[in-house]
Amino acid sequence: MSRKTMIVIGAGLGGLSTGCYAQMNGYDSRIFEMHEIPGGCCTAWDRGDFWFDCCISWLLGSGPGNEMHQIWLELGALQGKEIRHFDVFNIVRGRDGREVHFYSDPDRLEAHLLEISPADAKLIRDFCGGLRKFRKALAVYPFLKPVGIMGTLERIRMLAGFLPYFNVVRKSISTLMTDYSARFEEPLLREAFNYVLYEKHANFPVLPIYFQLASHANLSAGVPEGGSLGLAKSIEERYRRLGGEVTYNAKVQRILVEDDTAVGVLLDDGTEHYADIVVSAADGPTTMTKFLDDKYLTDEYRKLYTETIHEPGMVFPGYVCLFLALDRPVPDGDPCTTHLLTEEEARDLVGIKHPSINVQFRSTHYPELSPEGTTIVYMTYFADIAPWREVDEGPEQVTRVRAGEKLHTLPVRHGKQYYAAKRKARLALMDILEKRHPGITASVVARDVSTPLTQVRYTGNYNGTVLGWQPFVDSGETLEELVKKYGPGLPGLRNFYQSGVWATTGGLIRAATAGRQVVQFICKDDNKEFDAHVDDHGPPPTHRVIAVRPQHERTPRNLVSLAGGGAS
Repeated sequence: MSRKTMIVIGAGLGGLSTGCYAQMNGYDSRIFEMHEIPGGCCTAWDRGDFWFDCCISWLLGSGPGNEMHQIWLELGALQGKEIRHFDVFNIVRGRDGREVHFYSDPDRLEAHLLEISPADAKLIRDFCGGLRKFRKALAVYPFLKPVGIMGTLERIRMLAGFLPYFNVVRKSISTLMTDYSARFEEPLLREAFNYVLYEKHANFPVLPIYFQLASHANLSAGVPEGGSLGLAKSIEERYRRLGGEVTYNAKVQRILVEDDTAVGVLLDDGTEHYADIVVSAADGPTTMTKFLDDKYLTDEYRKLYTETIHEPGMVFPGYVCLFLALDRPVPDGDPCTTHLLTEEEARDLVGIKHPSINVQFRSTHYPELSPEGTTIVYMTYFADIAPWREVDEGPEQVTRVRAGEKLHTLPVRHGKQYYAAKRKARLALMDILEKRHPGITASVVARDVSTPLTQVRYTGNYNGTVLGWQPFVDSGETLEELVKKYGPGLPGLRNFYQSGVWATTGGLIRAATAGRQVVQFICKDDNKEFDAHVDDHGPPPTHRVIAVRPQHERTPRNLVSLAGGGAS
């Protein structure tokens, strides 16, 4: 029988992407989302005149010259938008106040690093030489088609494209950044190289650092006008133009199965909805253990979801985020800086994994998200969820009726200890910010704190993670092998597929790619030719590069208290 209808669980980027490609290929799809808005973790929320954007600090594929960019254009994500790029990817500020500016341009980076440490010249030139090669390698990275369904000739062509870059890929994927950075003689570089990607990723080799910096240098890792929620809404609009349907405030309780075949979903309101195909782009553990009751886990999948997932470092941690809205500009506020902390500074940051925080003056990324002449500060750190659960006294998610409508992501009552922990973390973060920018906290007019439990409430994600499986470790590598072996479904269960970050590893582009690739598998199973086309609804995106000036070139600081100031 030919399959024509599809249900997609979740309107995050993976679910929206799946829906778009389903519609492009003649499937009649419907997305069920428990939240009131699209995007999942790719989101923002308002506090008065300010929008607090908690996701995109860089978007891989935001510029041409790679297959990632085509996917965003097929999804209508970037059309008509300005993409902003900074000439510095990140600044790492040591405890002694010295800074490393990680320019993505390898020539500027090399000159800057040599100025900091001439004694490390050989290693610096080695790193920057690899980065130069990686800028060219990005053009041959495959995203448009999964390797598992490539023909022999396609695989040969793909591998041939990588031949000129074989050595740099081999060396960079086989060397942990923690080991590579330990070779530097200069202590600042020895530590700073672990924080190029804002936080310390202890299991990352050098390769993903090259990948991000090279994309940034190629003007393909900028930030899109409108921010994270704007990106999600653009893809949702593309999906609707293609004829898709999204139902919000619809929480899936179970995937309906008959004769080892997925046939639909049961919602928490008791209604059943049927389709020929069911794709879950929801949280992976929820899909496997709740929606499907553990029934279709092979030994390999059972070990992944019941043992491996609980081992340290197998899943990306969650974040603690502090947003501060200021009633004025901050002349010396860099777009993005990772501050290395002392033990004393990190002491009150509940759940912190590494002694560092990332501070972004978000209005330089997204000036349209706050009134002119104001600033949004965004401070984050990787956090374990366990200490937050220890002080939590309430449920992590609730369903309530408001104005006659059942809602699933409303605030919950956590208890005094939880709010005391949030207050402790907020005050510690504000104190660190005040030391770096004296007088700044007197300008705060709005604020908000989110924790890993906030992510659980909004998305249901396991332990508050925003990215799912970690790559380059047992969990991510096992998942990749299982997808190669079985595709994005489960052995023994027909007409079911998984999409989104739990069907792959990585960030937003991986989630979007998963949607494209799962529909390719579906088309293959249905003996259909896969089709995809760029959205022509708007003009191509434009690009703007923003210079990050060194401190000595800027307006002198004048941040001491303003009349009527005071933290709210």
